[in-house]
Amino acid sequence: MGSGRLYLAVAVGGFRRYATYRAATAAGVFTNTVFGVILVYTYLALWEEKPHLGGYDQAQAVTYVWLGQCLYATLAIQGGGAEKDLMERIRTGEIAVDLYRPSDLQLWWLAGDVGRALFQMLGRGVVPFAFGALFFPMALPTEVTPWVACLVALLLAMIVSFAIRYLAALSVFWLMDGMGVAQFLMITGVFFSGMVLPLNAFPGRFGDIAQLLPWAAQIQMPADVLMGETDPLNAFAFQAAWAVVLLAAGRLVQSAATRRVVVQGG
Repeated sequence: MGSGRLYLAVAVGGFRRYATYRAATAAGVFTNTVFGVILVYTYLALWEEKPHLGGYDQAQAVTYVWLGQCLYATLAIQGGGAEKDLMERIRTGEIAVDLYRPSDLQLWWLAGDVGRALFQMLGRGVVPFAFGALFFPMALPTEVTPWVACLVALLLAMIVSFAIRYLAALSVFWLMDGMGVAQFLMITGVFFSGMVLPLNAFPGRFGDIAQLLPWAAQIQMPADVLMGETDPLNAFAFQAAWAVVLLAAGRLVQSAATRRVVVQGG
């Protein structure tokens, strides 16, 4: 099997694996929809007091909420994607089996996580987003081009999200426990991705810095691309740059970790 077909098979396997958890998916759809409604009314009250906060009107703020609910599980904002299994395999030593596979470790886990993300977007994200579009005023484009651009931004967001979580998971080679790392991913993911509040609504220099961090590639960029608030090419460049930097950093840490396994394992 060629390398491309191998990683495609891994991605399909990741998709199918999560497709078997039907009850969990249904519960996730319900949870995201309920939280979406709560956030929408919170945003509407906030935007009533501060019209055009962050450069958004109310319809754009509502759109941002429902896109965030669509991407919450897709991008594993609080963690719980491929990195969860990777941390456990590192902790138990099963990672040694992965290293013997005739495949690239990083690409293997990336393919599996993309498969997971695609299922979560289709199985858990589409329904809350459609619910929001049906019952709340949203700023959705009427042309095809912004939707296609948003899909590209979503794919890049998946890669950036994986790269962040992969780096964090590799730290378990040294820490020997993933609990603290998982909590770090949860806090940074929720706050700096803009899950609670759009990053462009953050005040002053802090907001400027937040929009330069890699987490901004996850929700803020796809939302702004969809609503025409940024040039798609600039957004793609930002996301791609962070993807390259983080994946390269993952390669370096992976190389150091692999040497550690070899030294310890003989």
